[in-house]
Amino acid sequence: MKQVILSADGDNRIYVVPDIVADNLEEYCLKFIKWLINSSKASSYRKKFKRSVHLCYDESDFIDWLNKYVFPKDPDNYSKYIKNIGFNGGKDYPDLPWFNF
Repeated sequence: MKQVILSADGDNRIYVVPDIVADNLEEYCLKFIKWLINSSKASSYRKKFKRSVHLCYDESDFIDWLNKYVFPKDPDNYSKYIKNIGFNGGKDYPDLPWFNF
């Protein structure tokens, strides 16, 4: 398990995720977004607003997706929240992979 920084236009938060996710963070985050758009299991994240549909989610939803859909039967690879490092906290952790949703 490795640490990563995730955010959704707010505070940066450190999470621990499986090595494969940390090493390919952008790929997994983009897969999550595609899942939000296309999966019937993600309908609760899609909100209708006038004539368009908006996705409503944050980094904790990505962690839930990893645990529930990507690594559901592998508790040793369950991702979890470590700590909030604030809006500019990422500069103190330059070696950690980072993704802003």
